[in-house]
Amino acid sequence: MTKKLADARRYYVEQIKARAQVTSPRILQAYRNIPRELFLGEGPWRVRSDIVSAYGSTGSANPADIYHDVLVALDEQRKLDNGLPSLWALLFEALDLQTGENIVQIGCGTGYYSAILAEIVGESGHVTAIDSESGFAEQAEKLLADRDNVQVIHGDGCQLPFEPVDAIIVHAGVSHPYAAWLDALAMGGRLQFTMTTAGRQGIVFQITRKPLGFEAEALRRIEIFPCDEGDNKAEASLRLLFWNPITSGIKSLRRDQHEEDETCWAHTESFCLSRLAL
Repeated sequence: MTKKLADARRYYVEQIKARAQVTSPRILQAYRNIPRELFLGEGPWRVRSDIVSAYGSTGSANPADIYHDVLVALDEQRKLDNGLPSLWALLFEALDLQTGENIVQIGCGTGYYSAILAEIVGESGHVTAIDSESGFAEQAEKLLADRDNVQVIHGDGCQLPFEPVDAIIVHAGVSHPYAAWLDALAMGGRLQFTMTTAGRQGIVFQITRKPLGFEAEALRRIEIFPCDEGDNKAEASLRLLFWNPITSGIKSLRRDQHEEDETCWAHTESFCLSRLAL
């Protein structure tokens, strides 16, 4: 590794730490250890910031050019990117991932964040990385082949059944939490997913399985690539929340049959994000 590349990596991690206010040494070390360029193809690369929609070129194929907190295009035409490093660092920390945990990652792309998650949970942990696009799954499988604690699957991560897992991380926007995800959570397991509107605007929710049911928390607003069709009723509720504080009082995810009332934020036949505590 050249000095310029080593310096770029150090700056990259410091930038992520500052922007995301991440304190976990394991997360920061994972970002230091994984070569980002390995998962992004040959440069020059097309990049954009999280506040600018237009792409620009790095101008060279020097890997040091992508060690910034920017989005790197995987498919520019679809505006499908490799994910903002500081955002995912922040969300990984919210999950409180532990050494030895069993993780499912849905929407793994070419595997960059799969490799980071594998570093975070360590050799005693395991990451099941899933992507519905065969091209991405094939690339991820090849690039992660040397990691014994990662399995790459080409398939529909919204429907596949899983053994009980400690955490499920969804790297795409959805209209609702899928039953397969909730059913797969071990006690204390966490699900992190983003409910999105048609315009890619969404809110990240974290669901935790408890003995009495599912705790729910709204974490933050983001923009993310969608992977399913929207649910009109949930989307209408979601739009309303964009004009209210994120601390909207959502406390639980209910799966029981009940009449919609003032405690319901997004009420559907299969689930309800509720203001009722467990």
